Amino acid sequence: MANSASTFLWFAERGDAAVDFYVGLFPGAQLLSKQGIGPGMMVAEFSLGGQHFTAMTAPHQLAFSDTISILFKCRDQAEIDRLWAALADGGTELRCGWIRDRFGVAWQIIPEQMAKLMAGGTPQQSQAVMAAMMPMVRIELAMLQAAYDGAA
Repeated sequence: MANSASTFLWFAERGDAAVDFYVGLFPGAQLLSKQGIGPGMMVAEFSLGGQHFTAMTAPHQLAFSDTISILFKCRDQAEIDRLWAALADGGTELRCGWIRDRFGVAWQIIPEQMAKLMAGGTPQQSQAVMAAMMPMVRIELAMLQAAYDGAA
């Protein structure tokens, strides 16, 4: 068996609800397995965007931190808007495409063109895109593209 790495999410509670929410929300997501391991405890495996995740629900006193986030690249503004609205429901909108969902997990919801817009052109284009993005909460792809094109 080859070595592999994946993300492990430990929820103090409602991990099963989080997994069901994510699998129902993200295109192509799959629930691979879910099983109870005791009263109020469960382990589930699922995939999002081709990435494997394991989630566990078991009591603990720790909280998720925004220093670790799940980055999801979207095809277009409609997908950004749909995912943003769902994750914001009961969550906390942050800045620059970051959002913390109702389960406490931090996400970055960005366009798949982000790398090109941030670093694919001239230094002036990169700076213009960064300046346009900094005051944003939910990413507006048309505004980033306009900043990129305007600095060309």
